[in-house]
Amino acid sequence: MIALGLSVALGQAAAKRPNVLFIAIDDLNDWVGCLGGHPQVRTPNIDRLARRGVLFSNAHCQAPICNPSRVSLLTGVRPSTSGVYELSQPHHLSPVLKDAVTLPAHFKAGGYHVLGRGKIYHGRYEYPADWHDFKTTGDARNQQWRKKPVSSIPGIRVRDFGPIDLPEEQFGDLINARWAAGQLKRDFGRPFFMAVGIRLPHVPLYAPRRFFERHPENRVKLPLVPEDDLADLPSAGLQITRYMHNTPLNHKSVLASGSWHDAVAAYLACTEFVDHCVGVMLEALDASAHAKDTVVVLWSDHGWHLGEKQHWAKRSLWEESTRVPLIFAGPSLGKGNCLRPVGLIDLYPTLNEVCDLTSPPQTLEGHSLVPLLQKPDAAWPHPAITTFHQNDHTIRTEHWRYIRY
Repeated sequence: MIALGLSVALGQAAAKRPNVLFIAIDDLNDWVGCLGGHPQVRTPNIDRLARRGVLFSNAHCQAPICNPSRVSLLTGVRPSTSGVYELSQPHHLSPVLKDAVTLPAHFKAGGYHVLGRGKIYHGRYEYPADWHDFKTTGDARNQQWRKKPVSSIPGIRVRDFGPIDLPEEQFGDLINARWAAGQLKRDFGRPFFMAVGIRLPHVPLYAPRRFFERHPENRVKLPLVPEDDLADLPSAGLQITRYMHNTPLNHKSVLASGSWHDAVAAYLACTEFVDHCVGVMLEALDASAHAKDTVVVLWSDHGWHLGEKQHWAKRSLWEESTRVPLIFAGPSLGKGNCLRPVGLIDLYPTLNEVCDLTSPPQTLEGHSLVPLLQKPDAAWPHPAITTFHQNDHTIRTEHWRYIRY
């Protein structure tokens, strides 16, 4: 009956297609309440969204680094197909993707009003032709590390962490959330696709001081890191960790400076500020005329280590880097917790089906999640595959992870 009801709802969506509120979060791992990644984090707004939709609690990125992950999601093509593996590879320079239509551009071509703020693509490429209205937003918090880092780790610069006394309204993430809240009061005269990029908890881990006050240093619980956690790694796996040891923020420097509790507190504080920003948008949506015809999609581009396997970054094929929050919620969608392994690459074909769009010119390599939106425990034969560099891959099933270096 659930499947039939959703099928009917999706059929009706063809006549009146739903709006999409597309919330992209940078570097958020599973430290959110509904995923249970850390016992002290408080994310009531993300948790509320999860309760009213489908939480994909075994969702994984296709690349554990910003640009390749976002390119894969926004084009529906795997890194191993596109050849986009690094931060400095804009997708339009990939021969495989030269004719690909990105997700925002596809919605625009499909008759949607497409608008956005914040980090959706990576880097300086904003692709204005893909949007009717798009801007990145300046963030005053970035001035802090340029002037004087808050933490005591030498040379940390952009990887700094700690509270800063900056008015909340000057944080770019809250600026973007409030912009979205204002836009949700509008009547666009047609369906809209609104993308909002939230930069935290990407480094620098700066948030308003009140969020740090929730996590006193002496009460913060650290991740469990066995002393022999790297003993079973092959040389390629060790190389990943050693590469990150060449940056100022590494396990040795964190331990030497006595900053582990502070760094974890900073990540928790930034995540809770992100949740506050999500709440601003959800409250505006609930109060708007769009509340009953808008699909909300919340996702993160990859995770982040905070000392696990002596790693302080993304850039790994371990659970801390690949597992991400992913939630679909909307009046015509189902509810529940889905344990099946899914990937961010599945978002494009899913939204394509939910919003009744035609197929883009490129072959979408993901799978529509509509069967799982209908029935979260439905049979699902697909694993989640993550790629880091050209020949390093991991396969995540419901119960196991296999890594090939």
